[in-house]
Amino acid sequence: MSVLIETSVGDVVIDLYTKEAPTTCLNFLKLCKVKYYNFCCFHNVQRDFMIQTGDPTATGKGGESVFSLLDSKTLQKKYLPAEIHPKLKHRERGTVSMAIAGASTGAQQDVNNVLGASGTGGDAGAGGVIGSQFFITMGENLDYLDGKYTVFGKVAEGMEVLEKINAAYTDSEFRPFKDIRIKHTIVLDDPFPDPEGLVVPDESPLPTQAMLDTVRIGDDEEIESLLPPEEEERIRRQKEAQARALTLEMVGDLPFAEIKPPENVLFVAQLNPATRSEDLELIFSRFGLILSCEVIRDKKTGDSLCYAFIEFEKEEECSEAYFKMNNVLIDDRRIHVDFSQSVSKLHKDWMVKKVGAKKGGGVAEDLNLEQRSRYREGGSGGGAGGRKYDMVFEDDRASARSGNSRNGGGDGRSSHRDDHRDRDRERERDRDRSSRDSRSTRDRDEHHRGSSHRDSGSSRRPHESSSGSSNRRRSRSRSGSPRRKPTSSSSSTRDNRYDDRRSSDRRR
Repeated sequence: MSVLIETSVGDVVIDLYTKEAPTTCLNFLKLCKVKYYNFCCFHNVQRDFMIQTGDPTATGKGGESVFSLLDSKTLQKKYLPAEIHPKLKHRERGTVSMAIAGASTGAQQDVNNVLGASGTGGDAGAGGVIGSQFFITMGENLDYLDGKYTVFGKVAEGMEVLEKINAAYTDSEFRPFKDIRIKHTIVLDDPFPDPEGLVVPDESPLPTQAMLDTVRIGDDEEIESLLPPEEEERIRRQKEAQARALTLEMVGDLPFAEIKPPENVLFVAQLNPATRSEDLELIFSRFGLILSCEVIRDKKTGDSLCYAFIEFEKEEECSEAYFKMNNVLIDDRRIHVDFSQSVSKLHKDWMVKKVGAKKGGGVAEDLNLEQRSRYREGGSGGGAGGRKYDMVFEDDRASARSGNSRNGGGDGRSSHRDDHRDRDRERERDRDRSSRDSRSTRDRDEHHRGSSHRDSGSSRRPHESSSGSSNRRRSRSRSGSPRRKPTSSSSSTRDNRYDDRRSSDRRR
């Protein structure tokens, strides 16, 4: 008395204990015969403990006995009382037991109905009721399961298949991510007659829509890579390099993660310490125009580090120099020529512009780097010519004013601001001019007061002289008499500066 179960990972043969648990074996054999277990998945896989199946809903709350298929109107037929035999233990791996229906299946009321209607003595019904779900133990000496679950069989063949199921990756509810399903069930030996009304299909039925909805990753789908190990290693290294480049961009060591070394720069190594940059430029200039040629030297001592970088104007010229100059003898040394893999020059230019922009309060505009970062919009016009910033500088205002004056107009608001600015400048010039006039007048008064005291004598009172001089001072100031030239050079320089500003204002 045995059953062959074909799964998506292999075949398993189960021998049944028909004498110790006849009702349970009858239920299991007839469910296999009517193909009830077809397309059922292993919905509960707890490693090194047990694997469970037999629920068409794949939730652990479904399943029913074979008698429910014959008479679905009677609730007592949906479940059967559990058969607990004292000699059947969960000692070995591969022990097959029926799962107990109860509160976990949401059928506690049906369980109570079955247990109340059975009225059987002995051990029958002592452990609850059973439906269609069963499990296979993957551990030894599970004695705490004894007396609670119905043992009705043992795995005779296919333990290696059970090991594959036991090693499956599962989620937090112990369901495998990739479905492991029962394909067919074949009854090898059946000692029980078929119950009245049992319909055996001629072929395996198709799964219902409810069973198809339980599919996660199909058992026929491949979730592991089919690439060769070398290709997988290459892809892994590429992803790792991209992650590191993105980290360097985030900390500011790279302008952007997708930066690539320039293709028009050659790396020349194994140079003679006596070789100079001018010598290399002269030798390599026969291939085309050289933009820069630099022998790298030590910062402290200035000695050559025996390698250099040569930048060509065109990539074709750089490629030609690479093919023809490699292993060439220069200054008694066989040089090695390769394409440069360094981005230090690009990074240096970017950092210099960035730091300069921070110090100057402007915006760094990079003429060499290309906007290829994933964080930048590629459509916004970059480069040296088309980039504009929403900032206002003094030279921009001056150019705008000159453009408006040439065009004979502009908006009324800007012209109004210019008029106010011109008036303010005129007030400042008048204020400076009046201060200079008052200073020169005070000097002349002091000089004239001293001469009057010397010439007038004692008959003249001081307050009269003072009043007369003040009247003369007022008359001279009103008549516009010429002012005395300042003797100091600072006053002449200040006057020249104001005269220059006045003439520039007139020209504007």
